[in-house]
Amino acid sequence: MNNLKDIISKKQVNGLKGVITIPPDKSISHRSLIFGALCEGKIKISNFSFAQDCRATLEIVKALGCGVVFSDERLLILTSPKTLCAPSKTLDCGNSGTSMRLLAGLLSGYNFKSILTGDKSLSKRPMKRVIEPLSLMGAKIKSNDFKAPLEITGGKLNPIEYFSPISSAQVKSCILLAGVNTIGETTVCEKTLSRNHSERMFEYLGANIQTGHSENGFYTKIQKSKLIPKDIEIAGDISSAAFFMVMAAIVPNSEIIIKNVGINLTRTGILDVFDKMNVTYEILDKKTVSNEEVADIKVLYSPDLKGCDISGDIIPRLIDELPVIAVLAAAADGQTVVKNAQDLRNKESDRISSLACGLKKIGIDIVETDDGFIINGDKNNFLGNVELDTYFDHRLAMSFFVAGLLCKNEILIKDFNWVNTSFPEFLKLFTKISA
Repeated sequence: MNNLKDIISKKQVNGLKGVITIPPDKSISHRSLIFGALCEGKIKISNFSFAQDCRATLEIVKALGCGVVFSDERLLILTSPKTLCAPSKTLDCGNSGTSMRLLAGLLSGYNFKSILTGDKSLSKRPMKRVIEPLSLMGAKIKSNDFKAPLEITGGKLNPIEYFSPISSAQVKSCILLAGVNTIGETTVCEKTLSRNHSERMFEYLGANIQTGHSENGFYTKIQKSKLIPKDIEIAGDISSAAFFMVMAAIVPNSEIIIKNVGINLTRTGILDVFDKMNVTYEILDKKTVSNEEVADIKVLYSPDLKGCDISGDIIPRLIDELPVIAVLAAAADGQTVVKNAQDLRNKESDRISSLACGLKKIGIDIVETDDGFIINGDKNNFLGNVELDTYFDHRLAMSFFVAGLLCKNEILIKDFNWVNTSFPEFLKLFTKISA
C-alpha cells in the first residue's frame, strides 16, 4: 500500500520495460461479495481486490451476516446465511459509489431498516439515480437532498420497467439486485450498453436473466431467482491497467506486458481509442474465466500518435479511463475532442474541471467543455515544475503521475495516497518496470 502523502513524478529517459500482473478488477470484486451474499452457502473468491473501496463492501456484507475467512492474500471464502440480517450499525461505504449504489438495491429487498453512509467525497455524489427507481419499486428511502446518508426501509418490492436516463452500470446493477428478490419481471433499459459485469455474474450464478437489444436500446430482464454458489475467479482491472498501457505508449523505448487483464467488451473502449490513435499493442493468451474474457496486453512505445474524436456509445466503455486517455491525447499530434462525458462531473471529483486545471498547470493545451474537453496535443507542452492537487481522486492522482513521466521538469503530486482507494500497488509496480 502507498503511504506517501506527496510524491514526485519525473521524466523517464531509459524507457519502461517489464512484465507485470495487474491487480484484481474492483467492479467484479464488489459484485463477487454482493452477489455472493445472495447465495446460500460457501463461495471461494480468488484474486479478490483489497483496495479500500472493496474493503468497504467486505465489511458491509459481514455486517449483514456473511462469514469471511481469508486463505491467503488474494483468496477468501464467503459464507452466506439463508437470509441477510438487519445490520446493528450504520454501513460505511467509505469513498465507494459502487458500494453505496449496488447495496441500496440489495437492501431494498429485505424487510429491515439500514443506513448507508460514506466519506466527505462520497456524500457529495448524486444518489437520485438509484433512489428514484427503487422508490418506484416500493422501497422507502430517506436522503440528504438525494445524497448520502441513505436510510433504507426495505420490504416486498414491485417489478418495474425502467428506462435509465444515463447509461450507468451502477444504476442498472442496483435495479437488478432489487429485482432478483422481486416476484415478477424487472426490466432495465439504457440507450447505450454500460458495463455488463452484473449480467454476466447473475448468469454465471444461475439467475433467470435475459439481455438483448431493441429499437429503444439495450435491455436486461430479471426474475426472482435463487442464486447457485459457485467459485469466482476475478480478472485483472483494465481501468488500473490503463495507466501502464498509456505509460508504455508515450514514454520512448518502452515495452510492457500486462498479464491477466479483463477484456470484457463493455470495458475495452480504451483499446478502440488505441486503434484510432495509432498505439501499438497486442492481445495475448485470450481465455474465459468465471464468464469474463481475460488476456495479456502488450503495449509498445508509439511515436506516431494522432488525435481523434471520442464520443457517443464508446463513452460508457471507457468513462474511468478518460483522465489517462487525456494524457495520451496530450502526447499525440493533432486535436482530440471528448464529448458526451458529462458524468465525469459526478465522480470522486468533478473530473472534467479538475483534470483540465491540473493539465493546464503542466502546460497542456486543454479546453474544458460542458460534457468533456478538447486537447491540442504536443509533446513539447509537457513542461512540469508545478504542484498538483489530486482533489481526493485516485484516478486523477495516477493520471498526473503518468503525465509527469514526459515532463521536462519534475512535478509534485499532493495527497497521492488517494490511490489506495483503487490501486495500492501502483508505485510498487511502477518501480518494477522503471528499474
